[in-house]
Amino acid sequence: MSTVPEMTAVRLTAWVEGRVQGVGFRWWVRSRALELGLAGFAENLADGRVKVVAEGASGRCQDLLALLADGTVGAAAARDGRDGGGLVWPSGSHRPGRVTRVAHRWADATGDMSGFLER
Repeated sequence: MSTVPEMTAVRLTAWVEGRVQGVGFRWWVRSRALELGLAGFAENLADGRVKVVAEGASGRCQDLLALLADGTVGAAAARDGRDGGGLVWPSGSHRPGRVTRVAHRWADATGDMSGFLER
């Protein structure tokens, strides 16, 4: 994904494993996604994972992926002056639950989503 310009619109689909259901994780994802200006949804899956689909600027989607994986914002945020550089996102936004693994896939944005829903 590093060859994609940070402002190019992309779709991130991530499957988050761990203790992520029943702990406010989808609400937390929605809050972070909206702060990043992303559209999409977070939904519980029957196998205990949470599926996150987000569309927006590549750099912002990369930031969301970093937050899902380790609760920090990566280098993309530091490069353009946003909060980040490996720092934990603003106080009061501690990632709930416990994430053990995040699998993800990148695709072209479809532009058919608005807002960010908890399903």
